[in-house]
Amino acid sequence: MGITSIIVSFKNRLSLITANLCSSLYYLCYLRHFVPNLTIGAPVIESLRKHTKAYLDCHLMVTNPLDYVEPLGKAGASGFTFHVEVSRDNWGDLVQRIKSKGMRPGVSLKPGTPIEEVYPLVEGENPVEMVLVMTVEPGFGGQKFMPETMDKVRTLRKKYPSLDIEVDGGLGPSTIDMAASAGANCIVAGSSVFGAPDSAQVISLLRKSVEEVQKNN
Repeated sequence: MGITSIIVSFKNRLSLITANLCSSLYYLCYLRHFVPNLTIGAPVIESLRKHTKAYLDCHLMVTNPLDYVEPLGKAGASGFTFHVEVSRDNWGDLVQRIKSKGMRPGVSLKPGTPIEEVYPLVEGENPVEMVLVMTVEPGFGGQKFMPETMDKVRTLRKKYPSLDIEVDGGLGPSTIDMAASAGANCIVAGSSVFGAPDSAQVISLLRKSVEEVQKNN
């Protein structure tokens, strides 16, 4: 999996980004229950898949992720990331179903959730393949990056050297080096990309920061 440095938005620039900038495409799927706001779901994934072969990574902030495995798999999603906070009792079955639908399983945790809670999911017989560390409280864009969450990233990178570690929330030119040096290799950026005069320049900067750390390590 390459560096995931873009969050898909349908506010003006999707065609520009999918045509010119993406080697992998991050799609943040805010769905019901876990956070109150509903954005877009399987129908949009299905529509996107008709026009791109990019990696469509779905992050589900829901209390019932099992309900979305089949529709998202059928729609053409590449990755399915669920929250550990709502899957403590059934994550094994959930990971199995995600893989059976041809998607790559990932697990996410909120800033206040202890990092130890994801260890069983990474080390299990049927493990997740990515851990997403939320660097803001989930639910709304434009929040301030929480640097204290980098301790979790550093812990994960030390414990699992080859694990894909994703960060989401407040990532941009002023925070990317902190995340990359901590060990994050998959970067989600929304406001910093879509609010910039030159989105391509910001994406290039984010990518370069991660690649430089990987090269030096």
